[in-house]
Amino acid sequence: MYKVNGRRSLDTIEQTETPYFDALVNYVQEEHIPFHVPGHKQGKGVHPKIKEVFGERVFQLDLCSGLEGIDDHSQPRAVLMEAEHLAAKAYGADQTFFLSNGSTQGNYAMLMSFCGHGEKIIIPRNAHRSIVSGLILSGAAPVYVNPEVDEELHIAHNVTAESVEEALIANPDAKAVLLVSPTYYGVSCDLRRIAETVHSHNKPLLVDEAWGPHFAFHPDLPESALSAGADVCVTGIHKLLSGFTQSSMLHVRTERANLAHINSMLRIIQSTSPSCLLLASLDVARMQMATEGERLLSIAIELAQDARSRINDVSGIYSFGREIIGRPGVADIDPTRLSVRVVDTGFSGYAVDRILRRSYGIQVELSDLFNVLFNVTIGDRPEDLEKLVVALADFAASAGYRWPDYDSMRLGSGYRKRLRIPHQPEQAMSPREAFFAKHETVPLEISTGKVCAEIVASYPPGIPALSPGERITRELVDYLNAELAAGIYIQGPEDPTLATIKVVAEG
Repeated sequence: MYKVNGRRSLDTIEQTETPYFDALVNYVQEEHIPFHVPGHKQGKGVHPKIKEVFGERVFQLDLCSGLEGIDDHSQPRAVLMEAEHLAAKAYGADQTFFLSNGSTQGNYAMLMSFCGHGEKIIIPRNAHRSIVSGLILSGAAPVYVNPEVDEELHIAHNVTAESVEEALIANPDAKAVLLVSPTYYGVSCDLRRIAETVHSHNKPLLVDEAWGPHFAFHPDLPESALSAGADVCVTGIHKLLSGFTQSSMLHVRTERANLAHINSMLRIIQSTSPSCLLLASLDVARMQMATEGERLLSIAIELAQDARSRINDVSGIYSFGREIIGRPGVADIDPTRLSVRVVDTGFSGYAVDRILRRSYGIQVELSDLFNVLFNVTIGDRPEDLEKLVVALADFAASAGYRWPDYDSMRLGSGYRKRLRIPHQPEQAMSPREAFFAKHETVPLEISTGKVCAEIVASYPPGIPALSPGERITRELVDYLNAELAAGIYIQGPEDPTLATIKVVAEG
């Protein structure tokens, strides 16, 4: 094994070690006089107002990449290389890259590394908006595969191996397949079978595994993307593990991937001034999972399973579990994700979101028209889940007569039957062509038949209802109006109220 600037060979480094984090601490302890960025000079220039809350240490450790002993993020040769090597070993990758701009950065790099302008890539229609943004940046042409829609839960699950193979047969010139597994709701597809299918067509499989950073560390969780055969995947360490917000990892298997090309793409889209604090948090989060992940995750799984059982004893609400495995698009579920259907209470998920926060002091992860979602992680304690279950039970018992301030957000009789997830619209132009085309702004109500020129997504979960290049239908307009009436938060369009929408100019 090769040496790293005279350091130990990488194969001697143990998972108990945190080389990058230790380097930051050592630099501060050496008490250099800093004449480098950042300008607060290890906290000496920080206003007391923020220092009183954050403390001194966080600013002392807020250093710049590239200092001697700390490593250059764009070309790591020392402690960052060691830290990324340890992460690769822990996740089963040939190479891991630390990301300081979230899983979005990883999705951009994945897509742009395999698909150029005008080249096809097969993706699920319920992919995150970051993947659509990657299509705009790269100019790649999406071949959308419809996910399986669960009419009972009103949730789009995953694509199937059959639908992926159909897309591959119909598009032999596609450069890659990019999947999302697990979904935001914690549902995994049959990745192992899909990987075999994709590889049989000599294509690489890319996976947005942002919501599965813990899968590699517990046998009762779904199989991780790399273990199932993915060539490249993104894991959002900050989402469900202990990394700082925006900290993520990109994992690569080299059989079908060009490491140098991926690294080149990362250098294009990443900041030249990454946060050392974020990178250090990745180092320690990896160590935590590699050394005690199974124990910590066992506790989280047990807490979630107990809460799910008690929630399902409450009339009017329901949290799905392993009983839905085998439904179309559902190969496995993450038991730590509590998705709770609340439509039978007469309120939208958006209303329940607000009620729980304002009346019970509980903040959900996600709300949609029919559900609310809660993350149970290694940071939760029994008393947290107790408060959640009690709050949901109290709300459900009183939903019929309390909460008059939210009457406008009640769903009304038959609402659930009337509203369906819209059909996939026609892809009239590529996302990049539509996004940069000459456009005009028109009222949403008269936009039917026009080609959308912007991303329109509810957030969370950040899955576009409309993407650039798609032809707007009456069904989509009605769906968006229903979501707006229920209290949705729209992200992406220039007019967040959606009174108007940007479309490709005609003629």
